[in-house]
Amino acid sequence: MRGSGPPLVLLHGFTQTGRLWGAFGRRVEDAYTVVALDLPGHAGSDSIRADLPTTANMVADAVRAAIGDEPCVLLGYSLGARVGLHVLTGTSLAVSRAVFIGLTGGIEDAAAREQRRSADEKAAFALEASGDLEGFLDRWLAGPLFARLSEGADRAERSRNSASGVASSLRLCGTGTQEPLWDRLPSMSIPVLALAGSDDTRFAAHALRVEEMAPNAVASLVPGGGHALHLAQPEQSWRLIRHWLRADEDGRQ
Repeated sequence: MRGSGPPLVLLHGFTQTGRLWGAFGRRVEDAYTVVALDLPGHAGSDSIRADLPTTANMVADAVRAAIGDEPCVLLGYSLGARVGLHVLTGTSLAVSRAVFIGLTGGIEDAAAREQRRSADEKAAFALEASGDLEGFLDRWLAGPLFARLSEGADRAERSRNSASGVASSLRLCGTGTQEPLWDRLPSMSIPVLALAGSDDTRFAAHALRVEEMAPNAVASLVPGGGHALHLAQPEQSWRLIRHWLRADEDGRQ
């Protein structure tokens, strides 16, 4: 744990680690006691193999071991956001508020979901067979989701992962494996902030849908932002999140 203040749990994205939050993470530590976990298949947890529901239960257990039963703020990005959604809808962890960056509730069309699962399986098999994590990271970071990140951004930290661990995460926790959770959103009573970059059109649409379906959800789109907006625009992203957290705290008093 790092920082001081009430507890806030950070759940990182695919190919990242619990240490990969950059300037954004340092801002969080100024206001909260941060519990930053390595998700299964990544860094210190690269030997752990777990699907999304199992990962959510592992997260809940790890958080309780760190802070007890005290309610926490949950903040997840991309893969971490999807894990966080499973924590909210499938575990009893005490969460007071949740912030999701780049969240999807899952692919609802069964054929499209299977197509994505098959593509992820193919990529995972190729990565395992070659063991070439650096080549995989080259291709991953060259994708449109990460166009706004500076060249080489956070590459050294991503390289702490292993080829087998990343492959297992893609195979077991990829979007194609996720059973759609959209129908569970109306039962989520805690305040939720769904954050996305305005130029990350698919996830921006998902954020707006979360706002529409979850009773206490708010969507916010960062102008000109891409998928990893907390890394590309850390100051703006944190100011927006901190303002929402403070407003919610004030409203509860």
